[in-house]
Parts: sequence; C-alpha cells; structure tokens
Amino acid sequence: MNRIHFEVGETAVTIISEADHLRIAKDAIFDARETIKAKIQEDPYFGTSFEPIVAEDSDDDLIRRMCDASVLAGVGPMAGVAGAVAVHAVERMSIAGARYAIVENGGDIALVTDRETRVGLFTNDSNFENLAFRIPRTGTIKGICSSSGLVGPSVSFGNSGICTVFSDDVILADACATALGNLVVKGESEEMSYALETIGNIAGVSGCAVCCNGLFAVYGEIPELVRSKVSIGDVSKIEFSQF
Repeated sequence: MNRIHFEVGETAVTIISEADHLRIAKDAIFDARETIKAKIQEDPYFGTSFEPIVAEDSDDDLIRRMCDASVLAGVGPMAGVAGAVAVHAVERMSIAGARYAIVENGGDIALVTDRETRVGLFTNDSNFENLAFRIPRTGTIKGICSSSGLVGPSVSFGNSGICTVFSDDVILADACATALGNLVVKGESEEMSYALETIGNIAGVSGCAVCCNGLFAVYGEIPELVRSKVSIGDVSKIEFSQF
C-alpha cells in the first residue's frame, strides 16, 4: 500500500491505496473542489450558511448530497464539504477496482477496505491516548468523521476534544460530526448524553462518540476501541495505523 499526503487550497488529504489508484483519487479531489466552487460562485450563501439548504433540481449530485445531509443534521451544507471531497475520491477509486482505499480530509474519512484497519483517535486528552477503532473488512464505503472545538481550523460552536460519527453516508457523517460538536459546550455528562442521543438517532447515523473534559461517551454501534500506538499529524484529528 502507498500513503501520500497533499494539499490544495483548503483541502489537506491523506490517501492510502495501491499505486494505481492514487492518480484517480487526486483527479477526483480536484473535480469535487471545482464542483463545489462552482456552486459557491453561483450561490455565495451556499458557502457561508450555518443553516440547512434544500437542494435545487439543477444541482450536481455531490451538491444535492451535501444539501440533503445539511437538512438531516441541521447545519449548513459546507459542514459536509470535507466528507464530500473524500467520498468522491473513494467512490472513483472503488469504481476503478480499488478494494482498499482510504481518503482522510482534515479528520473526515471515507474508506473501503478488504482487511482489518485501525483508525487512531486523537482525543486531545491525556486520559485517552493511544486509542484506535478496529475497522473490520467493509466491502462498501464507510464514513468516519470528526469535529473538534479545540483542534483544527474547522468552525465549531462547542468545546469538545473530539466528536466522531459513523455512517455509511460519509457526507452525513461529516455534517453530523459538526452538529454533534456544536452541542457539546460545557462537556457535562447530561449534555453529552443529550448530544449523543440527538445525533445518534438521525436516520443514517450508526453510532457516535464524544470526548470532552476527561469524559468519553458513545452511542449506538461503533467499532471496537483498542489500544494502538498511532502517529498524529499536525492537522488531522484521526490518523491510520495498519496491521
């Protein structure tokens, strides 16, 4: 497997795949960015809104999916932009025959794997170091997306160390991770429980997790958490270790 990192504009991605699919991933990332930039040029509000936007009939499929996720999560469509770019790349790679493809975009991950993979979790909390989700063979594309009120450049109205959402819909996972992070402000147990239940019950979300103020809580179905030594990048809240 090959692992590369590259950045273009606001996008900073890590790609793990066989060499034959790296160029496909890069091209797809540029395509997704151009599609989103064209929408923002047409409708600047799409790029700035913190409120859901309903898709128009004329919208590109990727834009419609961002809008649909924003409506379900109750956030602006750009809350799902990183996941949209990531999943667009993995979908292109999968169509080309990739059975193991991971694209991480600022802590938001789209992946399809034919073997076990561990995804390390950076909680920004010394009480929960060296943890990873054990991801079994997926067969289909999955989303593991995260938001943090303390780490990274993305907008969050909360103060969590990390909020992570799991879904078969990567863009929805990204939007819901933002929504979950917005709900965790004080980091109290009751607030975290409410936030997790609220987001965990959105149609399409399989599970979610929050780490804040020395507490770690989960809701729904999430992968097994295991001890794992992982390297953490400067930007990403999630990194990969393969076994």
